[in-house]
Amino acid sequence: MTHDHDLVLRPTAAQTEAALNTPTGRNGGDLVVETLAGLGATTVFGLPGQHALGMFDALRRSTLRYVGLRVENNAGFAADAYGRITGEAAPLLLSTGPGALTSLAALQEAAAASAPVLAISSQIPAAGLGGGRHGYLHELPDQSASFRGVVKSVHTVRTQSQIPSAIAHAWKSALTAPHGPVWVEIPQDVLLAGTALPVVTAVDATPEDLPPRPELTAVAADLLSKASRPAVIAGGGVVRADAAGKLRRLAEKLNAPVVTTFGGKGAFPWEHPLSLQSWLEDRHTTDFLEDADVLLVVGSGLGELSSNYHTFKPRGRVIQIEADLGKLESNHPALGIHADARLALQALLETVSEREDASAPERVRAVLARVAERIAAQELTLEQRLLASVRRALPAGSPSFWDMTILAYWAWSAFDPRGTNTMHSAQGAGGLGYGFPAALGAAVADPTHPVLAVSGDGGALYSIAELATARQYDLNVTWLIVDDGGYGILREYMTDAFGQATATELTRPDYVALAESFGVPGVRTTPDTLEEDLTKALAEPGPSVVVLPAVLRMFAPTHLEGRA
Repeated sequence: MTHDHDLVLRPTAAQTEAALNTPTGRNGGDLVVETLAGLGATTVFGLPGQHALGMFDALRRSTLRYVGLRVENNAGFAADAYGRITGEAAPLLLSTGPGALTSLAALQEAAAASAPVLAISSQIPAAGLGGGRHGYLHELPDQSASFRGVVKSVHTVRTQSQIPSAIAHAWKSALTAPHGPVWVEIPQDVLLAGTALPVVTAVDATPEDLPPRPELTAVAADLLSKASRPAVIAGGGVVRADAAGKLRRLAEKLNAPVVTTFGGKGAFPWEHPLSLQSWLEDRHTTDFLEDADVLLVVGSGLGELSSNYHTFKPRGRVIQIEADLGKLESNHPALGIHADARLALQALLETVSEREDASAPERVRAVLARVAERIAAQELTLEQRLLASVRRALPAGSPSFWDMTILAYWAWSAFDPRGTNTMHSAQGAGGLGYGFPAALGAAVADPTHPVLAVSGDGGALYSIAELATARQYDLNVTWLIVDDGGYGILREYMTDAFGQATATELTRPDYVALAESFGVPGVRTTPDTLEEDLTKALAEPGPSVVVLPAVLRMFAPTHLEGRA
């Protein structure tokens, strides 16, 4: 009698021969890159450092493509974007101490946005693990502790035989819903020591499915089928799960209006008759969602931005589908369904009844008209004109990456992404410097489309060194820098709150001349010529910079007002 636990995978003849003929000259770093290749990785990002040299030396003996950035945090942003575009876990190779710690802000953004990043860092020699305080270069009492509150999982390696399994477990963690960054650290001496272990070949690290409980989806389907005024909030979980098609079919079956969160841009077609678009920082949209008798929230925790700064108070029944258990019912009581968005939406599609509601598209049009009237009353034609110019210049299907800047805040609400997985920003964690290095990572992932990055001059200075990276790898990225001479949104916030701004003004370089010093063509544009200059830059292969001197304003917030 054979039991399942008695089954053993037998090596093939080729695998046995390869194992018995282990090549010489390998070290622990080879085990790292062999494992990555065995998992299916093709590209790695990062920066070398003294303790990590074993990994980087092994790269030249591997088939992996290495893309080196100039700052670890920017390398993390590039890996984040690569993961968002491909759905793969993007390897990020880092060194110990300062190199590792410099990546923290990028890993926080990846965690907030559920982007799969596999960060692999060196460590001090194994003798120093556990806080021995031997005074090694880059030594921290507990390096992993700095990452434990940021990433999904932490894996510390102490011997070479642990390397393949630790990386495989981390890979599986990064790609199990909700996706996210993970951390592996390997001591310097383990990476440098020669190894007699056989070459790592195929590695099994299949992500676990997260299906919904059927009794919960049955109740949800019944509520939605019987609802009088259903509505849907679609978050980034829909995009990460590649579930936009299922969401559209469900919304059409229910005749339910859909609003997408800023992280969920592209989860629902912008011009669809049921699309409320992304006007979440608006009282008219908030009122409409509060009036729903059944509200389906998919892939969103209804955090600060998605709830109009926590002013959203639903009056009907809420159904929340969320892969991150910590976000389930964290802000509103709901029928909480802990599941991957794709699997949960499929279950609902199979069980809901069709709802007839000819009034739904008209109610959507009425809300959007009231939003448009509110914005029009504020005389913000420059900002709307610039956003329209960007949209016309950017080819459909081309991804865009937006830094924390006023034009990006407009784009969160008002930009049509024209695609499911095409618009990305740093709104998850809200750090500066995301746009350009992330766009570089996207260009590495898909060189067939031009990529747009949008930054303010303050955010641009965080990643200006990556112009060298763009030139070195000839990446097809156009960088739009809106230059207002400072931290524009903070200037506006402080002026509104205190009557004047402090610490917001910046001495900045000539960005066109600076770009050209890197061998990257640059042009200074105006609001009247922006569309033409952007169109031209995006059509030319390789990197380019377009600088727009302009002071922009935000539309008035509604969360500070009384109720409508």
